[in-house]
Amino acid sequence: MNIELRHLRYFVAVAEELHFGRAARRLNISQPPLSQQIIQLEAETGAKLFHRTNRSVQLTAAGAQLLSDARAILLQVEQAADRAARLHRGEEGGLRIGFTSSAPFTATVSDALYRFRQRWPQVHIQMQEINTHQQLAPLLEGRLDLGVMRNTSLPDGLHHQLLLSEPLFAVVHKAHPLAGAERISVSALASEPFVFFDPQGGTALYSDILALLHRYHIKPYITQEVGEAMTILGLVATGLGVSILPASFRRARLSDLVWLPLREEDAISELWLVWSAAREQSAQMANMMALLQSNRR
Repeated sequence: MNIELRHLRYFVAVAEELHFGRAARRLNISQPPLSQQIIQLEAETGAKLFHRTNRSVQLTAAGAQLLSDARAILLQVEQAADRAARLHRGEEGGLRIGFTSSAPFTATVSDALYRFRQRWPQVHIQMQEINTHQQLAPLLEGRLDLGVMRNTSLPDGLHHQLLLSEPLFAVVHKAHPLAGAERISVSALASEPFVFFDPQGGTALYSDILALLHRYHIKPYITQEVGEAMTILGLVATGLGVSILPASFRRARLSDLVWLPLREEDAISELWLVWSAAREQSAQMANMMALLQSNRR
């Protein structure tokens, strides 16, 4: 069969109006072409669709069935076109984002996610918590659309933009002798038992903070190695040692911890937005990137 959507639209107009003249005016065409289209449709279906007399037009049983089916088909086409348009505009679809454990603690990220959800509630956001180094391969391979990670060496094919440059803080137990200080130098931690990241964990903060200490000729006395920053905070809160973490983790608000600013001007850590240069950016990606970049600090 060679039935086109226009055949169905013309047929529905005639079937609803039961008058070729009114249907032609509704379709903004002349009556002879409309009659010809209905004749073609009857020829394609092999069924008589209308009983026609000089005074009336009535649907046959075949015509009544086709009217029901044609309405459903036209509605499906309209809905499919609408879904495609909404997907193209980024109003539907999905978005896969990798993020480090500290990212949700930053207002830059949390505010952008909230605003995105309010504006595009039909977009499914799949958040995957993985450390900086573990995000690189999924971004290159297309298993992640965007990555929110700490500053690191990126392979060819990945682009980045700075989202946040935040200070690093010393973290001590509230009963620690340093807890009453307003500001300290990293050298004050040189002989302290240090709670730190496991070097096999793959977090960029490990090398970031070690590099800071090494710049000031400090070799930390590491007594506890763990995989996650929140575990570091928990162990410091029990008095097992001290640590250094980005300011964003202060939002965890553990009452047994004291956060001490560091005097060193280079005691900072950066949060990056990373994406593949080789992949076409979807509207969903572009919308999220715009919100994150508008929140840059």
